[in-house]
Amino acid sequence: MDSTNSPHSTRRLVVLAAICMAALALPLAFSGGAVATPAIGRDLGGGPVAMNWITNAFMLGFGSLLMAAGTLADRFGRKRVFACGVAGFTLTSLALGFAPSIVVVDLLRAAQGVAAAATLAGGTAALVQEFDGHARTRAFSALGTTFGIGLAFGPVLAGWLIAQFDWRAIFATGALAGALSLGFGVPRMRESRDPHARQLDWVGTVTFTAALTCFTCGVIEAPSRGWTSAAVVGLLAASVAFAVAFVIVETRVARPMLDLSLFRYPRFVGVQVLPIATCYCYIVLLVVLPLRFIGVDGYDEVHAGWLMLALSVPMLIVPFVAATLTRWMSAGAISGIGLVIAAAGLYALAGALRTRAGASAIGPMLAIGIGAGMPWGLMDGLSVSVVPKSRAGMATGIFSTTRVAGEGVALAVVSALLAALAQARLRAAVPHAEPAAIADAAARLATGDLAHAAARLPDVARATLEASYHAAFGRLLDGLTVVTLLCALAAFAFLSRVRVQDEPVGAEAGNAHTARSAPMPDVMQPVSELSRDDH
Repeated sequence: MDSTNSPHSTRRLVVLAAICMAALALPLAFSGGAVATPAIGRDLGGGPVAMNWITNAFMLGFGSLLMAAGTLADRFGRKRVFACGVAGFTLTSLALGFAPSIVVVDLLRAAQGVAAAATLAGGTAALVQEFDGHARTRAFSALGTTFGIGLAFGPVLAGWLIAQFDWRAIFATGALAGALSLGFGVPRMRESRDPHARQLDWVGTVTFTAALTCFTCGVIEAPSRGWTSAAVVGLLAASVAFAVAFVIVETRVARPMLDLSLFRYPRFVGVQVLPIATCYCYIVLLVVLPLRFIGVDGYDEVHAGWLMLALSVPMLIVPFVAATLTRWMSAGAISGIGLVIAAAGLYALAGALRTRAGASAIGPMLAIGIGAGMPWGLMDGLSVSVVPKSRAGMATGIFSTTRVAGEGVALAVVSALLAALAQARLRAAVPHAEPAAIADAAARLATGDLAHAAARLPDVARATLEASYHAAFGRLLDGLTVVTLLCALAAFAFLSRVRVQDEPVGAEAGNAHTARSAPMPDVMQPVSELSRDDH
């Protein structure tokens, strides 16, 4: 990358490799954790609420603190925050291998999510400081490809590790990746800070995190306790109160964590629809499909991982193709077309999964992966194309928060909806059963725990439980189809004439803004977006 200064070039390559190594562990922690959930449940036990938190705790810690971690990286040093994040991720991954109970697993997963936020924020900010021009483009492309590899092959690797060893080996692999990054890369990184960095918006961070936490807790508890229970109503009400407090705080502070005035731009609002769409048509399937394949359809972890490749492999190729298509079509139109394809795939998948999953599900899963991949690599570029250049840094920060926090919310909502649909089906199929037993069985079915669901309803045939689950899953996919189609319509309405910006934002937004608000890398990020830093 820099032939005139070989030692400097070698050092930067080592730094890039270290950050990519750390980044590889993040999607593995997400997708691998989903594949491991049934095995963790068999080993440590635990109810449906505790099982849901295995993934949701990680996403909650990750999403709610990503912006705060970026601010801390600017203020106290990108290398320091990255090193602390990787060290925390490594230690929590090691500790997960020795977790004695499901509660400890959930707590460690939350801590792992916090460490992941620091790792990503510090690592992407460090890359901005290490690389310039076309070298930066290539560096971020490598980072995005690393994420794609982790998402695509995480389920297969997790399945193989579980089959050869046990679920604890998944987290040991993450710890190994973190240790390699910490040992070889961090000592070669340069420290950098923003001398004009703002102080952390503690009130905004606390209210935002509290709103997300209360909402997630309320939605996860609802299937077992009931939506009208005092605890669930109280949690959801607290979530609304904290969200209102967050908006009030952010509109009154001089330098807000999230500048909500950007939502005055209709096209910027339209851009936020895209990560929401990919959450509901793609991300949630990375969690609920392995739970179904393993817990209900009877696949082992290895075969479930191979089946998941049909969904995730397109993410290695399609974003690059979509970036190429921007020469002839607007990025908004490409995104809308992709969401229509994903919606068609969801509709077809509902038909293919009416009974036990099989080869008939591969085609629809490929369609979903292809459709979701079309906006996936264009969204970050769109987020800065629809606002003034001087506000591009904050725009990417809001977009990143919408994406990562939205994933956690989507997972909680979809899990609760699946449990509610299964509960309704079971009540119709076995009206004589106790309501509490039905509610618990439905909640366990939603986590793929068919064995314990059958134990809660011993007089109900296993075939009845499976039929109720399959019907509920089909209705869930129908709902996801509708959400995806609505998002496609919004993309066409707001963004059909918007093209990805490839003008420089660094001159006006400043490198500090770029570093602070660095988004999660997209798989095969389009050059049209990354090249805005090349000028």
